[in-house]
Amino acid sequence: MTYFLRIGYSAWTRWMIVAVLTVLMGAAPAPARTFNGNYPIRVGATVGMVADIVREVAGDKADVTNIIGSGVDPHVYSPTRGDAAVLLRSDIIFYSGILLEGQMTDILAKISRKRPVHAVTELLSEDYLLRDRQTGHHDPHVWMDVQGWSKAVAVVSSKLVEFDPASADEYRKNAEAYQSRLERLDAYARSAIHSIPENQRVLLTAHDAFSYMGRAYGIEVKGIQGISTESEAGLKDINRLVDLLVNRRIPAVFVETSVSDKNVKALIEGAAARDHRVSIGGSLFSDAMGPPGTYEGTYEGMIDHNITVIAKALGGKVPARGMQDKLSTD
Repeated sequence: MTYFLRIGYSAWTRWMIVAVLTVLMGAAPAPARTFNGNYPIRVGATVGMVADIVREVAGDKADVTNIIGSGVDPHVYSPTRGDAAVLLRSDIIFYSGILLEGQMTDILAKISRKRPVHAVTELLSEDYLLRDRQTGHHDPHVWMDVQGWSKAVAVVSSKLVEFDPASADEYRKNAEAYQSRLERLDAYARSAIHSIPENQRVLLTAHDAFSYMGRAYGIEVKGIQGISTESEAGLKDINRLVDLLVNRRIPAVFVETSVSDKNVKALIEGAAARDHRVSIGGSLFSDAMGPPGTYEGTYEGMIDHNITVIAKALGGKVPARGMQDKLSTD
């Protein structure tokens, strides 16, 4: 777990939150683990990708609170007392898992003694999960593979059915419709990446959040940092990647909405010093989705945006505004 803990983050603060939870939860009666019938269900969700699944499956049966918002890096997110209050008010809680929300692990474990708390990645097998070669930790960025992430939809559906059997048919119907849309999204991602000239199918970003995408859709992925934004890039790493850009004549690298772009800019400068022009192909969503209320603020929009931006910048052929003609023109 310490792999994901932010350097300098106060363990005392986290301990105090857990201690407060212990007192509050000990004083309050345990809520039922099945729904009492008073809609909407109060759902707590950690990251936007998880919250989006719950909204799609639950529909108007649930009021979903997304704790870690747009543009926020969950690897280093410090839970607050307000977060604890949201969790305490929730009837059921969903989180990504695989230590994505490392600093919230203690709080989620404490809350799970009193109400249902579920990791949406629980159906993913050991064989499916990738590991960071430097640390040996599992890579938590499974939402970058649409087929893999669709298994999270099945988890949310089954847990909501278990919690609220009266609305089981609606949850299953919504989940099936959503998974059908994700199948179309998966097909678009595959065709878009394959439209990139083979020698240029190299995705180079600030940190290694796109390995599942690379495996699923056939693009070589290189992250300057490891799978956590807490790892540091060394001079050897930068030089090695500059060699790759120059030798393969890669036209673009990418920044991320929730990660500093200083290392990416170092690559561009290094390539320029060797007479190879590299541009910033665009900004990708890695650990967080776009602004709430926008198409990019949904999981479908997040992946559509990423795939379209990548393919366009690397010489592929894609619709200007993405699969559904909904992407921002900015």
